[in-house]
Amino acid sequence: MEARLITLVTDFGLKDPFVGIMKGVILGINANAHIIDLSHGIPPQDLMAGALVLRHSAPFFPRGTIHVSVVDPGVGTKRRPLLVESDGNFFIGPDNGVLSLVLEAKVASQIIHLSNETYHLKPTSVTFHGRDIFAPVAAYLSLGIPPQDLGTRVKGLERLPWPKVIQADGAIQGEVVYIDSFGNLITNIHEHDIMGLQPENLTVSIGSLTTHGLAPNYATSMEGEYIALINSWDLLEISLFKRNACIQSGVKIGDEVYVRKG
Repeated sequence: MEARLITLVTDFGLKDPFVGIMKGVILGINANAHIIDLSHGIPPQDLMAGALVLRHSAPFFPRGTIHVSVVDPGVGTKRRPLLVESDGNFFIGPDNGVLSLVLEAKVASQIIHLSNETYHLKPTSVTFHGRDIFAPVAAYLSLGIPPQDLGTRVKGLERLPWPKVIQADGAIQGEVVYIDSFGNLITNIHEHDIMGLQPENLTVSIGSLTTHGLAPNYATSMEGEYIALINSWDLLEISLFKRNACIQSGVKIGDEVYVRKG
């Protein structure tokens, strides 16, 4: 069965023509390809943001989807361009960790170093592998070219370290790992990390920002009031209803988050 659906995650933004060029390359090889823009708003060179977006998006696509993720601060270096097949789905991108979270707890049936230049554009730029390697490989794969024809099999890929959640002295300590376009502060604290605590008696704090209890949804708070809730990624999130929690609080990626009783 040919895999024709191709998703794109990049940090290219929409001001420049890079995303459109990648689509042009794909459609020039397979005019019947269906391309889905997952996100082109990943903060520049933010591998964790790219990995999180891919991890929490890929499960909602049909088997056989080709996911292309280009967040690539090491473009042009010795880092490998990869294709990973897992559970009948395909993940294409640089070997820098951006593919690792979506493959957590999954078995890769094959990992291909995209070394067969037959399926690359020529000349191949040292600064735009999204155009010259990843887009054409995705297009040829969507036409039914076998993954093993695209390069050589390798073992393993680079992994992003997921920040550990620490439990000590009656508190749970995590950190902010992602800030979405609404300014919501998304942490590495999973719903199961706080399952043993009573939601109504929790205090969540980041610096001078403190909230009490877990809200069932955004609309239970007053405008301008901070709330904590479990979001659609099953992660603890701090939000400012109808406002931007990031701008208002000054909190940034990596800031520590504490969850305590009472």
